Amino acid sequence: MANQKELDILSSGKALWNKWRRDYADVQALEPDLHLADLHSIDLRGVDLRGADLTEANLEGADLREADLRDADLRNANLRSANLSDANLRTNLKEADLSKTDLRGADLDGADLTRADLRESARTETSDLTSLRVTLEEVSQ
Repeated sequence: MANQKELDILSSGKALWNKWRRDYADVQALEPDLHLADLHSIDLRGVDLRGADLTEANLEGADLREADLRDADLRNANLRSANLSDANLRTNLKEADLSKTDLRGADLDGADLTRADLRESARTETSDLTSLRVTLEEVSQ
């Protein structure tokens, strides 16, 4: 389950969350526990979620434009209809529901999209797919 203190800080908004992350940047392995968190339709534009445990989190309809999700764990997360445009998604998205998401301009370099559902997601040539790790026959198009 998600850490309630971390959920409270995140719910307080981008400025407080990002300040909290900066203030504790020297703490080794600060990886927020947001496992199973219900964050549907939340505004997370530009939020620093590097290294966060978001496994099985509900982010349906969330606004994650320009969010930093590098090295976060989004396995089995529900990101259906989320706005991930210009987000840094160098992360584990294995078996995540990315259907109907906006991925325009997202950095997916090195992302693991094995068995992820990408049906009806918006992608453009500006999405960075340089070293995307994916098994095409296992990805829903």
